Amino acid sequence: MGKQLLRGVVIVTGIMMLCSLAIAAAVPNPRLEKAYRFQQGGWTYVHLEGTPADVGYQHGYLLAPEIGDAFEAIKLFDTHQSQKDWEFFRTIAREQLWPHIDAEYQQELQGIADGVKAHGGNLDVWDVVALNAFEEVPDYYLPWLAKQNKVAKNPKLTAPGNCSAFIATGSMTKDHQIVIAHNNWTSYLAGERWVIIFDIQPEHGNRILMDGFPGVITSDDDFGVNSAGMMITETTMTQFEGWDPNGKPEFMRSRKAMQYANNIDDYVRIIKDGNNGGYANDWLIGDRKTGEIAYLELGLKHWWLGGPTKDGYFVSSNFPSKTDLIKEETTFDPSDASSSPNARHARWEQLMQQARGKIDVQTAEQFLSDHVDSFEKKEQANERALCGHVDVSPRGVKEWAWDAYNPGGAVQGKAADSTMAGKMSFVARAGHPCGADFLAEPFLKEHPEFSWQKPLLRDMKAGPWTVFTAGQKK
Repeated sequence: MGKQLLRGVVIVTGIMMLCSLAIAAAVPNPRLEKAYRFQQGGWTYVHLEGTPADVGYQHGYLLAPEIGDAFEAIKLFDTHQSQKDWEFFRTIAREQLWPHIDAEYQQELQGIADGVKAHGGNLDVWDVVALNAFEEVPDYYLPWLAKQNKVAKNPKLTAPGNCSAFIATGSMTKDHQIVIAHNNWTSYLAGERWVIIFDIQPEHGNRILMDGFPGVITSDDDFGVNSAGMMITETTMTQFEGWDPNGKPEFMRSRKAMQYANNIDDYVRIIKDGNNGGYANDWLIGDRKTGEIAYLELGLKHWWLGGPTKDGYFVSSNFPSKTDLIKEETTFDPSDASSSPNARHARWEQLMQQARGKIDVQTAEQFLSDHVDSFEKKEQANERALCGHVDVSPRGVKEWAWDAYNPGGAVQGKAADSTMAGKMSFVARAGHPCGADFLAEPFLKEHPEFSWQKPLLRDMKAGPWTVFTAGQKK
């Protein structure tokens, strides 16, 4: 009788546990109530809302599969290029970066790790921080560290360029208001995953609509608009050298500036505060409220601000422009007209003059798709075109240590005008802005030297130009 009673208790207990699990699964997670995601035009749109920890948790949970996939791609790329194991990057995240991250963003980063784990992933916060720093640690911290330690046999790591962008206003544009546009240049390994649209409504600061990378708290190619009317993008300065170990990570400063800037002065102040030299950029900044635009070239030792102005334009394609910054903080040659940054700079100037008074969002889409090689003076998709296709170039990009036929180039594009920014909206295209597809299998067959990417390199199909707006539903 005792055994039968015990058996009955065990069975009842088991049933109760199963019922509890079923009930728990059926009850919505309150942290996810305001968040959602959907697919459109080759992009994944996610709405995140609430406290920093909740925004992070929603990010991690809703994008857990994409974050896991993106993490593996970045891990493969960074460890291959640097010849360091992933534990090295985790250590840098924990010891060098974390102490300089504001509490608000520490909570968000921890939230991402918690959300991924709740969805069955196994990343911890140091993996997440290292992922957020995938632009600045390999290309800025490591070269600086090698110089500090006087390491002779170090992998050739150099700050890449990446990206083509412009901002225009006044007599340059069709409606005399701001037009801003940007295409992201990066490895296809990362770029084919750089297809998230983040709509973030934080507890404090401005609402943000930006493109981004799974698991990263900032846009990282830095295109977005906020609810205060700010319109932001940038391109990276080629061959920049410099790092301040006591500074704040760039991925945090750029997110903070996008979230809290209400005008151009705010953006400049926030992005400069605690500047560590990582991911040194030329920033294109617009304020739809005033119609003003500005250009901030931010090195570590040197910086300058062009504008603000209500009439004119700024173009950017990874070229530093001020002599003292070029000489003291880069190894860039501004006189080499054959280089990708300089050739694209020349093409930008041609387009601006040709389109004076006519620039609108549709024109911007055409610019981002442009294949004119200004050096050879003909149309051909290659590393000198605004819509970059380095995978077809026998030259590669020597300034970025990109070998011949490197699988990289323009991986997506975005554009907006003041009217769109007022609605917290922009148009975006996943994949090459020109609409061409990159197909991994035939590329790797023709270029086996890149077979180390084979496990994770996949097709990058171009989607349509698609309008996204803060708060939209599928």
